[in-house]
Amino acid sequence: MTRTSHQAIVGGVTRDEYLRIPYVLVVESVMQPDGDWLRRASYPELPGAFAEAESAVDAMDLAEDRRVSIITERLSRGERVPVPRPPI
Repeated sequence: MTRTSHQAIVGGVTRDEYLRIPYVLVVESVMQPDGDWLRRASYPELPGAFAEAESAVDAMDLAEDRRVSIITERLSRGERVPVPRPPI
C-alpha cells in the first residue's frame, strides 16, 4: 500500500486529522525596537508556529500557514506532532 499525504502516517492518524486538531491561537500586539507595533499570532502548543504582520488578520493567516507546514513536515519525516493537552 502506498501512502499519500492524506493516509495514515504516524500512529494511525492521518494528515487531515492532525490538521483538524484545535490548537489555541494567541494574537497580541508587540512593540518593535523602533517603536512600531506589530501583531503576533501564535499557536503556543506547536513550537515554531507563529508569525508577525502589521494586521492581526495577516498575522493569523501567516501563523495558520506555518501551523500546516510544521504538521506536514513533521509527518513527512515520521516525527511526532505535538498536540494540545485536553482541557481540565
